[in-house]
Amino acid sequence: MANTDTESTLVATVGGQPQVVTFALDALLARGELIREVIILHLSADDPRLRRALFRLSAEFAGDQYAGRPCRYRAVPIRMQNRRLEDIRSEADADAAWRAIHDLIAGLKSMSDRPIHLCIAGGRRILALVALSAAMVHFGHQDQVWHIYTPPAFLERARDGAIMHARPEDGVRLVRVPMLPWGAQFPVLRELAQMRPGQLGELMAGLAEDRPRCERVWRELTERERDVLRAFAEGLSPQEVAERLVISLSTVNTHKTRILAVCREVWGLEPEVRLSYHFLREHFRHFMWDLRDI
Repeated sequence: MANTDTESTLVATVGGQPQVVTFALDALLARGELIREVIILHLSADDPRLRRALFRLSAEFAGDQYAGRPCRYRAVPIRMQNRRLEDIRSEADADAAWRAIHDLIAGLKSMSDRPIHLCIAGGRRILALVALSAAMVHFGHQDQVWHIYTPPAFLERARDGAIMHARPEDGVRLVRVPMLPWGAQFPVLRELAQMRPGQLGELMAGLAEDRPRCERVWRELTERERDVLRAFAEGLSPQEVAERLVISLSTVNTHKTRILAVCREVWGLEPEVRLSYHFLREHFRHFMWDLRDI
């Protein structure tokens, strides 16, 4: 269903076929989407066909207007360190592309609540796959991934931007790509995605060390204490835990004191080491993923 009252952003991968972007944009606008920004992801524009495609696209958004509507246009090259990536020929290139797209999408999500439409019909196939992978981490249920179906005969006529806008009878269709937004289900995935390899290694070592301790604590708790621990592990404050579980704040604090006492014993912490509910989030948030295995 179209977000007819909500402004949104279109992100599209592109190669030498600029019409892929305008076909997708026209179809979304026809559905009632209020697209206010279009961001084009591309490899190095040293390729003449890509350079022409970017020129054709920029002409469609003169004055940050599209079809008489305000719409900001940005072309974003994929970079590897300080240079523009010419192609994706290696795992290092793919990693760099993923990181660039990840940073872009994460930035968009942090700046606004606008839904994002990602069109992966243009450009290198591996670029589309990398973009889809990044979307699965950062997208929510309001965001969508799209492909464009173009009938073969019309595809030939429109090739290289010869036709930038399709008519209904041309048979161009917007196809939603099924996607599970894992990051929305497990927000910690987004945190993991922000980490560099060295940081991730340290985290994994810490998780391996914490898991048996977390299991011991979990087994010693009552069902209600487990409910309280689970809520603290999600990052809730004591007052928020009380509201969620419909119990008094003093009851939450009683459960918290007991849980932290078990943690102190299992972790072997000295009495002078001060513990708070923040300790529970730090050490148990990842553990909660794996409770089904205990």
